[in-house]
Amino acid sequence: MKDIKNLIQEAEEALKTAFEEIDKNEEARTRQILDIFRNEGVSYRHFAPTTGYGYDDIGRDTLERIYAAVFHTEAALMRPHVASGTAALSLTLFGMTRPGEKIISATGMPYDTLLGVIGTGEGSQPGSLKEMGVDFECVELKDGEIDAEAVERAITPNTSLVIAQRSRGYAWRPSLFPEQFADLADMIHSRHPGVALMVDNCYGEFVCGKEPTDYGADLCVGSLIKNPGGGIAPTGGYVAGKKDMVDRIAGRLTAPGLGRELGSYAASYRPFYQGLFMAPHTVAQALKTALLASRLFENLGMESSPSSAERRADIIQAIKMQSPERLVAFCQGIQTASPVDSMAMPEPWDMPGYDDQVVMAAGTFVAGASIELSADGPIRPPYTAFMQGGLTYTHGKIALAEALKRMISTGALKVP
Repeated sequence: MKDIKNLIQEAEEALKTAFEEIDKNEEARTRQILDIFRNEGVSYRHFAPTTGYGYDDIGRDTLERIYAAVFHTEAALMRPHVASGTAALSLTLFGMTRPGEKIISATGMPYDTLLGVIGTGEGSQPGSLKEMGVDFECVELKDGEIDAEAVERAITPNTSLVIAQRSRGYAWRPSLFPEQFADLADMIHSRHPGVALMVDNCYGEFVCGKEPTDYGADLCVGSLIKNPGGGIAPTGGYVAGKKDMVDRIAGRLTAPGLGRELGSYAASYRPFYQGLFMAPHTVAQALKTALLASRLFENLGMESSPSSAERRADIIQAIKMQSPERLVAFCQGIQTASPVDSMAMPEPWDMPGYDDQVVMAAGTFVAGASIELSADGPIRPPYTAFMQGGLTYTHGKIALAEALKRMISTGALKVP
């Protein structure tokens, strides 16, 4: 049997060129953020907490201008009060639709936790968009690409919003690059001016040189405990896009007429500034960890997506484990190598918002932070592990070694 250390070294040797490309993008995006921070004159006064209504909160307002500059948009809403990516998406969907209007998903069914918001099938919940009289239609991808023609056929006079999910979620399909939204945006804006395009950008920020708003998306939405928080932001979500749309969404967060002018934060804004500044570097570490996992398990005969030879559109690495035992052992190995709760032993459980049992390894400093190293997967064939994050590549490498060790020791994996 090959030594685990040798297996990892063999994988690393094949990834040198890919790692160099990641480093180049990290430098370019860090320069971008540094220039924005300098243009805004960020100083200690921007980190100060506020209370009460939060009128004229310079830390909040400056940070939102920075987010708008990063995404090249007219405005942005960045708030610690938004609890998750799903919460940011829900806020956006309710802000952008009225009763009797219609939403079209251009990338198949959205991520599991959004089904309760939309109100589809068993995911229907009290207070959903369906209950509010908002219709929903799903258009599947065609050969891993957005089928703009099919989306256009689905557009009806009451359609107000087209949504698209950049990452794969729990689906075995390619994640999408920012430029892949260009044709869809052009079709919508040129022939259906009353319809907006929103991109769920979770897991994708800073992976590429540009973002979906650079290619015509009206809105980008994401979570601060994923990429843009840099592993430092303790909570929060963002919406970046056209001013009139961001203002509508902000009215849902606070109140119509008050919008972005309202909202204090009694803790320091420093983690949000520092997290954003660190984001390109942290994302680069996560990408290298994902690449190593891809190559390592490919060398052991497993299928991964994206493969180690493909470009990456987000930080998620999917690996077909082919058995529940392998999936569980992999996640358990990642957990034992976590800096937090390493003693915990994850087992499949009925997780709220998911139709199947899920096994989840997440020994993170910020609860549920996907930019920190975590791994999970639904207990359903082909028992795919979805790994993401890694604050440092070194930790990622150590954790993958522990995962292999666990898989081998439990008999879930035999290494030639």
